Amino acid sequence: MIRGTPRAFQAAFLYIIEPMTKKKPHILLTNDDGIRSPGLWAAASELAKVGYVTVAAPREQSTGMGRSLPSTSDGIIRKEQVQVNGQEWSVYAVGGSPAQAVLHGVLEIVPHKPDLIVSGINYGENVGMGITISGTVGAAMEAASLGFPSLAVSLETDAHHHLSHSDEIDFKAAGYFTAYFAKIILGRQLFKGVDVLKVEVPRHATPETGWEVSRLSRHRYYQPIPATRASWDVPGPIGYQHDSTIDQEPEGTDVYVLRKKRMVAVTPIDLDMTARVDLTEFEKHLRK
Repeated sequence: MIRGTPRAFQAAFLYIIEPMTKKKPHILLTNDDGIRSPGLWAAASELAKVGYVTVAAPREQSTGMGRSLPSTSDGIIRKEQVQVNGQEWSVYAVGGSPAQAVLHGVLEIVPHKPDLIVSGINYGENVGMGITISGTVGAAMEAASLGFPSLAVSLETDAHHHLSHSDEIDFKAAGYFTAYFAKIILGRQLFKGVDVLKVEVPRHATPETGWEVSRLSRHRYYQPIPATRASWDVPGPIGYQHDSTIDQEPEGTDVYVLRKKRMVAVTPIDLDMTARVDLTEFEKHLRK
């Protein structure tokens, strides 16, 4: 007991001081849709309830950048003020890819090592064999390669919203699950052998929507399609569309959980891409 202090006052004093002295976890947040994305700010708002959030995200739309570190990036970092739900945030717009935003965040922006690095919330689901194309997943993989627990979150949307910052998209449930899994990781760390937790939230989800652990689908979810043009001399970027076989997906995959069961698909990702085969037998096969 504090001498000379009434018990009731002492209890109130300790109640006030404890939250002030308790260390809040530090979360570095990035994305691939750019610093102005509503998905980013939905994540920031919810993560702020969990810990102190530093936002370092690409200055420009960077969808499809994967884990790339382009040598053409200028690396310019600009501190900006952004209004989110009536609150002013100081954020960092980075001239680079999502993975480079992580590197600049860790090496230059954040004074102390973050406890968790989160990437998202992405416009559009990132599932199946194409996840290495995703800048959202790529940023989380870069974070994991540096030894940080990392989380990548995406929301299922129509394809025409993938490059947009449309306010038609409701990120409330995705924001809830971002904070939900962030708290789990911060509270107990990731499972041994898991480097990234990938979370896919179905459209129309609510905080009551169930979640299920899934494996990656072996299918390429988005199939590339050629440009329609009369000559190679005119611009013609490669497009994409949903694979026609996605509704024949086997049970247990991220695509099945997301599209068939309409649940949140949670997939553990390992950076070790060594094929899961008996290496001795594989060497024998090569030496035949």
